[in-house]
Amino acid sequence: MAPSGGMSLAESGPVGNPERTAWVCSEGPDPARTMHQLDPDSPEFSYQEFDYLHENISEHGLDATGDVMVRRVEVESRHGRVSALSWGEEHPEVVLVHGTAQNAHTWDTVVLALGGTPALALDLPGHGRSAWRDDARYDPHTNADTLAEALDGLLARPVVMLGMSLGGLTVNRLATLRPDLVARVVVVDITPGVTEDKGRSIHDFIAGPQTFASFEEILQRTVEFNPTRSVPSLRRGILHNAHRNPDGTWQWNYHRAEPDRAAFATREAMWDDISSLQAPYHLVRGADSPVTDEADVAELRRRRPDARVSVVEGAGHSIQGDRPVELARLLEAELQARGRS
Repeated sequence: MAPSGGMSLAESGPVGNPERTAWVCSEGPDPARTMHQLDPDSPEFSYQEFDYLHENISEHGLDATGDVMVRRVEVESRHGRVSALSWGEEHPEVVLVHGTAQNAHTWDTVVLALGGTPALALDLPGHGRSAWRDDARYDPHTNADTLAEALDGLLARPVVMLGMSLGGLTVNRLATLRPDLVARVVVVDITPGVTEDKGRSIHDFIAGPQTFASFEEILQRTVEFNPTRSVPSLRRGILHNAHRNPDGTWQWNYHRAEPDRAAFATREAMWDDISSLQAPYHLVRGADSPVTDEADVAELRRRRPDARVSVVEGAGHSIQGDRPVELARLLEAELQARGRS
């Protein structure tokens, strides 16, 4: 994509709640909006979630010739609030579901690279602005039950459903439960064959401290565990995924409670989800990720001989962070294929 001359953000929406809706505009950076430039430890700093989108555009040289609307939407389910970012003014063509300890903003660059395709990026239960569960049940099958209910009122027709890691396993189940919602499935770097050893580095990062003395401290730990990512992108990611406490410390937003894992679906049950879902299936692997290996791919092909498998060079587990534009191009192909089906 060709570099743009710069993008800016202009907000609209209900008075008294300016974060609810924003426009990504092609008129250059808005000089009046400088909060994002402040040190997050500064007393004057205040997080505004849509102030950082121009950074995504600039870092990846995205070409944007028109304006794109993004707004925060919320739906109540039997298990609590499900929050999401709704991109565009039409019904979503694609739904994106993040992984453990992430949130809907992990997809910002991918959606921006799609050039205006209407999209819905969900916060999983216990993550982002979605409600926490008292039972801490954030396994794929329980997540799918909640998201199926939430999506009923948000989709006009079956969509391309993309999920990464925990979100991918959730999408597998969702496509099995509600084939009427899902036209095609794209899963980022996960299969039911994942083990603790394969995901060791990711688990070690997530299992680290919940609270940090300063923003600099939480940033340095994040940089240590994500050496392939730019510092500005990690800074944005933290601001979307953590908050400053009244005493000046910083804390992750996602629910850290330990669930009853005995209640989770078995590995075989999660493989059965893939075997039984009806939609075309596409696994996207990160070339540098240990999470999905050749044995996992072989098992996928045994169960779904028609499955497509792509490998993104220069990407680890979080392909949307390491190579978001490349992931967007793969997603565009899936959207085009859906239009032909």
